[in-house]
Amino acid sequence: MKIDLTDTNAGKINKALVEGRRAIGTPAVGMVLTLVIVTDEENAYDALKAAGDASREHPSRTLVVIRRVSRTLRDRTSSRLDAEVRVGTDAGTGETVVLRLYGEVCDHAQSVVLPLLLPDAPVVVWWPVNGPLDPARDPLGALAQRRVTDTYACEDPLRELAARAEAYSPGDTDLAWTRITPWRSMLAAALDQVTCEVRSVEVEGEEFNPSCELLAMWLADRLDVPVKRSLSAGPGLTAVRLDTTCGPIKLDRADGRLATLSIQGQPERAVALKRRETAELIAEELRRLDPDDTYASALRYGVSRLGGSAAADRQDSPAAAQDTESAEEPVAVATPEEEAVKAPARRAAAKTARKSPNRKAAAK
Repeated sequence: MKIDLTDTNAGKINKALVEGRRAIGTPAVGMVLTLVIVTDEENAYDALKAAGDASREHPSRTLVVIRRVSRTLRDRTSSRLDAEVRVGTDAGTGETVVLRLYGEVCDHAQSVVLPLLLPDAPVVVWWPVNGPLDPARDPLGALAQRRVTDTYACEDPLRELAARAEAYSPGDTDLAWTRITPWRSMLAAALDQVTCEVRSVEVEGEEFNPSCELLAMWLADRLDVPVKRSLSAGPGLTAVRLDTTCGPIKLDRADGRLATLSIQGQPERAVALKRRETAELIAEELRRLDPDDTYASALRYGVSRLGGSAAADRQDSPAAAQDTESAEEPVAVATPEEEAVKAPARRAAAKTARKSPNRKAAAK
């Protein structure tokens, strides 16, 4: 069931939700959380589909906030709120409200969302694209216990990771981190089977994929060994190689679906390690609403400390080295004793220049 509301407010939206539940015969509210999706019109469909699939596991009230661009000055100074209320089969197992904000109300989205939150229920805010650098300080992020971003959708993932590390607050998380959960589980299980020490690690994956950097930082932070980040054609994360005192351990996934686990002295094993859809990632994040300390520790390790990373390459480039040398080159400064020795010669030269008929020649 869908109810369209034009130029409305939060009170009318709440009334439409109650009327919709009564019309389909479910007046009771059986939802466990409020999921706020902040996106644009282009990505709204995919985000709504992923949230609807995740609602089968986590029944929730989904609020989609779409800020519409105003083309004229009159539209920018006026405010309007349009809403689309979905209940029943059109909203999965919960309720969905699509909020389209026009004009000045775009800068006050939190005042529109706040009256629509489920009472006494946790709030999760998800930015599928264009997430803020500091989600906890965002007006909508301040309403939530959990804030989900995706650095994979950013133009410069490495810069985003560095900014998120500086601005991290308990409750922040990233779908790029969620994507490597099966890899972390498999590597931890592989290390539990041996009693060797890890000497170095190499993480291989496609360029501009923050999941590769996050996995490398997690391994470096947990194992306290050098970790090298190398590039491949993908898709996504392709291999992890661990050099141990008992021989190499390798987890290789070349096709994005099936991986091969190789441990020295043991037969090779095929492991299901497929790339997961966004709905599965969101469902995983909604299972836990407490701060992820492991993610925070790995994020704060820093991309620049990885060997072979793009950030490290930029820092080690000849241009960067030249800039550093130029900035650190010492400037010669004369001592007071040297100034005292040079002073009589300077006074004599100045006196000669004043007496000379051609001062320019004397100066030369």
